[in-house]
Amino acid sequence: MTDYLIGVDGGGTGTRVRLARPDGTELAQASGGPSALSRGIDNAWTTINGVVADAFASLGIDKVPMASCAIGLGLAGVHNKEWAAQFVASNPGYAALALDTDGFTTLMGAHGGKPGAIVAIGTGSVGEAMLGDGTKVEVGGWGFPAGDEASGAWMGLRALNHIEQVLDGRVEGRAFARDVIEFCGGSRDAVQVWLGRANQTAYAGLARFVVAHGELDPVARAILEHAGREVASIAEALDRSHTLPLALCGGLGEALRAWLPAATLARCVPAQGDSAAGALRMIARQLEGAAQ
Repeated sequence: MTDYLIGVDGGGTGTRVRLARPDGTELAQASGGPSALSRGIDNAWTTINGVVADAFASLGIDKVPMASCAIGLGLAGVHNKEWAAQFVASNPGYAALALDTDGFTTLMGAHGGKPGAIVAIGTGSVGEAMLGDGTKVEVGGWGFPAGDEASGAWMGLRALNHIEQVLDGRVEGRAFARDVIEFCGGSRDAVQVWLGRANQTAYAGLARFVVAHGELDPVARAILEHAGREVASIAEALDRSHTLPLALCGGLGEALRAWLPAATLARCVPAQGDSAAGALRMIARQLEGAAQ
């Protein structure tokens, strides 16, 4: 018997969990560190189980009753089918499991499971749409560093390239460059060490400097304007008819609204819910289908 539904949004920066009754009544929320599959299957499950345990603990339940739980997960890295299969095979005991990309669960949350389109911009980026006939369309989501245009990691990579040129004396550095250099250690040698350790999440951590300096620094501004054009390109490829509602989602979605071309901004509507809410909806639908 299923007593609890769990919705999980797991990305390269953090994990968010929503816990609900089978009727959809939300009971608790919790958050924790990253659980993208690129960080390892065991690491992903360890993080997810820890955040789920925190959600149950907030209700006074010390041990997760996995056999009574159905879990829906939207995770970064599910595009890699080998990782996805390994993750499902490593289910630690949940009674039912539904897995898809964090982009798809974001889409489900943003439009309440109805037709629509989203561009999700966080550590990575992806565009998802569901057409009126239920067909799914996906654009982007190729991963960092080859893809993930407009994402936090994409912005951070460009910020790092800028400070390399500043430290070399090839270009002039302003407050934006000084802040990024200081964050990465303050010197050429320290930046080299930072580069040797950096992963996608680390690069995404530099995006806040791009956003903070976008109004005054020409380099930061150029990065944000380029990001806005990339979002518009993804949105156009998702829905060339411009008939679907479009939501900007993810941690950087709101920050990039100001940098979108006017025509793309005019198509945007507020998201109804987040990726974890979409994951709840996804597992609920799977259980409904199994019961029929």
